[in-house]
Amino acid sequence: MKIQVLVFPCGSENASEIHQALRYSLHVELSGASSVDDHGRFLFERYVGGLPHIQDNAFDQAFAAQVARLRIDMVFATHDSVLEYLAPKAAGMGVFLVNGDTHATAIARSKTATYGLFKDCPWVPRVFDALDQVEAWPIVVKPDRGQGGQAVAVAHSADDAARLARSVDKPVLVEYLPGEEITVDCFSDRNRRLVWVGPRSRERVRAGITMRSNLQALTSEIEAIAATINTRLKLRGPWFFQLKEDRDGRWKLLEISCRVGGAMVAQRARGINLPLMTVHDYLGRDLVTLPVRQVSLIDRSIATRAQLDFDYDVVFVDLDDTLIIDGHANPIALAFLYQSVRDGKQVRLLTRHARDLAQTLRSARIAPELFDLIIQLGADDRKADHVTPNSIFIDNHFPERESVAHAHSVPVFDVDALEFFVR
Repeated sequence: MKIQVLVFPCGSENASEIHQALRYSLHVELSGASSVDDHGRFLFERYVGGLPHIQDNAFDQAFAAQVARLRIDMVFATHDSVLEYLAPKAAGMGVFLVNGDTHATAIARSKTATYGLFKDCPWVPRVFDALDQVEAWPIVVKPDRGQGGQAVAVAHSADDAARLARSVDKPVLVEYLPGEEITVDCFSDRNRRLVWVGPRSRERVRAGITMRSNLQALTSEIEAIAATINTRLKLRGPWFFQLKEDRDGRWKLLEISCRVGGAMVAQRARGINLPLMTVHDYLGRDLVTLPVRQVSLIDRSIATRAQLDFDYDVVFVDLDDTLIIDGHANPIALAFLYQSVRDGKQVRLLTRHARDLAQTLRSARIAPELFDLIIQLGADDRKADHVTPNSIFIDNHFPERESVAHAHSVPVFDVDALEFFVR
């Protein structure tokens, strides 16, 4: 029987990473839920939208109802505030909340509480209770409950700090750390054993999301910091912390988070699938890591998905320069066709290919059984005469698309558009 996993909210970057990490697992059936209409509905086949926000009095009942309806076993909360909110409630709903210890989530959500818990450690930055304690400028003003660098500002004077503090909810004044910044991805199992510690750089950051990371060697200093955090907080599943170098090149703690980070994809790229490890740990299995050390860098970009408001039963697709380009199969086009087959659509090849069609398909390693129907036309035959109204049409040649669109008023796509519809 598969583990029923719910990702909430499911439209964020880290929700997308959980989806990608678990979508092919034989052990998992994935669901996604959100309180706003977001990208999650393009990712999750089992999607629940329109849930109340956690601040809404109706949230608890609505969320519990969906958990019961979907028979959820495990919940990944993808936002720190959601994780903190669900932590004391998950057991009552009969679900395992990943890294959902009430004390740990509350500590991690507050910079003041985090720095206070580890104040005896040399890697905790200096925190100023008042501006007259500051001996050297600049300092950093940050919100107590912030994340991803949001609302963090550098103050170069007492007046500057006072102004910035007035604009931040529960401001925290800490020493300025000018050096390199890293994120350290970790995993703790059901026995509180620290199974994985993986540092990575934050070389290009967009809206708090790491877009480029170098996977770095684990030093004894970083491993010791991870071990101390793991000892003082009850953690089970993926978590991470961020470090930054001070003026003397020593690592200092920025924050701890009990959730999956979106850029944990860097670990998965080298064979460390942290969300899937969570499932195996939940099943009571001891974990062994097998990293691919030859993977050293990841680089990310924004992925776009589109919604097609049209019901269709048939996909008509061209061959030359659409399904086959320069003699090779087009991977995105094939992915879309296989997805269409899975969704119960018919796939029909519609081509004027003048050579031996069977040989061309063999040369491109495309099985003719992929197609429910192969229609090979003469040079003067119109493709529009073979297209049915309940279909979509894919062809790289604009005049063909124009002819079909005018004849049948069905959606027509060039080959570049297919990536928008591959889930």
